[in-house]
Parts: sequence; C-alpha cells; structure tokens
Amino acid sequence: MPNTQTRYLFLLRIILSITDLLLLNIAFFFSFSILKFLDKQLLLNPTSYQKYLVIVNLIWLVSSGVYKMYHVEMVKTVEVILRVTWKSLILNLFIFLAYLTFTNDSFLSREFLFVFYFNLACFLFISRFFGSLSEMMLSRHYGIGKPVAILGRNGTGIKLANFFTESRNFKFLGFLDGVNQEEAGFSNPDGALTKETILQLKTAAQTGVKDIYVSLTPQKMSDAKHLLMEAEKQCVRLKFVPDFLGSIETPFIINYLDGFPIISLRKEPLEDMQARFKKRLLDLTFSFLVTVFLLSWLVPIIAILIKLDSKGPVFFLQDRAGRGNENFKIFKFRSMKVESNIGEFKQASKNDNRITKLGKFLRASSLDEIPQFFNVLVGTMSVVGPRPHVPQLNNQYHEIIEKYMVRNFVKPGITGWAQVNGCRGETNEVSQMEKRIKYDVSYTEQWSIIFDIKIIFMTVFNILKGEENVY
Repeated sequence: MPNTQTRYLFLLRIILSITDLLLLNIAFFFSFSILKFLDKQLLLNPTSYQKYLVIVNLIWLVSSGVYKMYHVEMVKTVEVILRVTWKSLILNLFIFLAYLTFTNDSFLSREFLFVFYFNLACFLFISRFFGSLSEMMLSRHYGIGKPVAILGRNGTGIKLANFFTESRNFKFLGFLDGVNQEEAGFSNPDGALTKETILQLKTAAQTGVKDIYVSLTPQKMSDAKHLLMEAEKQCVRLKFVPDFLGSIETPFIINYLDGFPIISLRKEPLEDMQARFKKRLLDLTFSFLVTVFLLSWLVPIIAILIKLDSKGPVFFLQDRAGRGNENFKIFKFRSMKVESNIGEFKQASKNDNRITKLGKFLRASSLDEIPQFFNVLVGTMSVVGPRPHVPQLNNQYHEIIEKYMVRNFVKPGITGWAQVNGCRGETNEVSQMEKRIKYDVSYTEQWSIIFDIKIIFMTVFNILKGEENVY
C-alpha cells in the first residue's frame, strides 16, 4: 500500500493523541472540583480518586486503539474522526463500568461518572471543532498539503486529479502533459523519452513538485523505466498508477505474491484467515449461548407440538448449496405435511396448502429455522450470511443473473443482509432474485464483525415486528 501520509498528517496524529490524553486528565480533575464545590457533604478524598485516573487513562489507550483513532486513515477527514471519537468514548465508559462491577468497587460516585464523561465528551468534540477550523485556515492560507502533479491525461489520471483537488492533504499543481501528448506516449520509437516529457519533468522539479503520479495504460508500461530514470536525475519521485479503465471497469485491488502483482476485481474481507477466525468465534459463541439457553428447552416443546399436529418426523432435512457451491444437509423444524416433501422442489407460497397449522406459526415466527444453529456448530453454516438455496435454484439462476454464484463464496447464514431488508419469501420473478443477490454480494464485499452484529439485531427487531413476506 502506498504511503500517503504527509508530514502534516503525521504531526496531526501526534498532536491529537497528546491533546486527548491531556483533555481526559483535565476533565477528570475539573469534574472532581465541580462536585467538591457543589456538594460539601460528599467529602471527596483526592487521594482515593487519583487511583481511578490511572485506570481511565489506560482504558482510553485501549478504547482508542480498538477503533484505531490515531491511525493515518482515521485522521484524514473530520467526519471519520468524530465518528471514531464517539465510539471510543462509549467503549471507554463500558469498560470502566465493567471494571467497577468486576472489582465490586462502589467508592466512585455515580454523580462523578456522569459529570466526568459529560465533560470529557464536551472537551473532545470542542477540540475537534477548533482543530478542524485551524486545519481549514492552515490549508487555505499556508498550503500545508504535499505538492503533487500528474503525468498522463487519461480516465484514471482525471479521477486522480479530482481526488487531489478535494483532499486537504495534497496540493494539486495540475497535469504536466498536454491534451494530446498522452495519446502519443512519453517516448520516441527508439525508446528514448521525448523532449517534451524531459522538459516537463525538469519544470516539475523546479516548481517544487515532490511526487509525480504517472497514469499509464498497459500498452505504455514500457515507458515506465525511462520515466523513472529521468525523474531520479531531477530528484523527483514517481508513483505509477495503472490505467485499466478501458478494460477493467470494476474497482480492483492489487496485492503482492512474493513480488508478483495480483489484481483482484472484488473485495472479499472473509478471504483473510484472521477475519474468518473472528467470524467463526462469533458463530460458536452465539450458537452455544442459543443452544444452552434457548434450544435446550424449546426444541422438546416444539417437537411435541409437531407430533401432536401432524404425522411425520420432527425435523426436515434438505440439500442446500453452501460455500464453494458444495451441498450440505440443512436442519429445520418440519412445517409441511409429509407427503408434500416427495417429488420435485417447489417454493413455499402464500396460503400454501402443504403447510400445517403449527407450521404457519413456526414459519411466521421464524422458529422453524432455529435448528440451523446445529448447522452453525458443525460448521456448515454461519449465523449471518446469504440464505442457502436449494441446488435447483442455483441451476435455474446462475446462468441468467450476473454475480449470482458470488453468494456462495462465503458460508450461508441463518439470517442475512437480504433478509433483514425484506427479501424473503417466494421469488416468482427474476427481478426479485436479482434484488436478493444484490444484497448478498454487498454483504460478501462489506463484511465485518460489527456488520454481523447489526444484522443480528435487525433480525430480532423484524421478528418482533412481524414480516409480510414470511410464509
């Protein structure tokens, strides 16, 4: 990953971290002084309270570290800094409360906690406001951004120019080449750079340009070596940006395999083993808790009710397509008559006469799905992911819907991003399935632990609220 951290950004990170710790300590002593002044009866002991100051400072280092508040990517925009500050503040409060609960320490007054965190929030957000104001003034009057220019007036170069223009961390000095030069290339037929290109590099060095970003099409990559040699003579750094807009329209990611550049056309967070370990840990923890505190008593009750309601087995097992399009057996409570399970696959529809009386309730409340936590425990499913389709649906849609099989890059889930957005029930039209696939693909590309937790909460809310397309 290229280093886009300017000297200004580096200093901003240091100043921000030191200022935050200073404000935290000021807020602590200020809150203590306020309470002591307002209520003489509290008889606050400064020595006893000072031990908490060390703990709060340590917790702040942990909470700000969890959200990478002082990371270079977090200090580039005010919006990101404010969002991360708020999250770190909330996490700091919860960790401090957990510490007080775990240690059974009741000496610290509730009034102090409220006043301290209120003051700390005010101090932090006021500092962000004045910091942003100072940044705007410095950027406007002193040009604190790194001077950069672009060589290569093509589609990628123009997009890069728009980025530099909007960023406060860079001072964009414009394109070095003319409108038509990029079409001709930067070198002569004999391989030597053109006089115009050499002159442009010399001019850039004389005008204070620090970095030149060169946007090259694949056909002109042979110019890179000559450009680099000439730029180094002029003491100017070159950074090459491949222009694939003509052949690759999707945003791509470049990684390296033992020095070989590898282009990926899709972001897949769950390709990372650490991310998959985190997701599996969440699956096991959540499923274990559900199994112990819910399934242990609910499964026998529902099993008895199913037996009383209709003849047949308690559980319904069916082949579904999982990760890598490999089939597995999914567990569900039986909600249909036994004879309806024989023959060709048919999606459940509204007022389907195959569904039993108890089955209507189980499907409406999503209780028929809870045995799938056993699938999660054995590893064939995840708590959150694209809903697993029967192989017949995959065979039907994978040829006619773009990106359909991308959903099978990850483990299927009991609930998913498509389901909490209303994509449930029968899919009679291709457009209905296309909408579902759009959400599924979005999930595979945006996965995070926080995203999974959000979907779990949305699922619970939707179940309590009731959903129209469940039958």
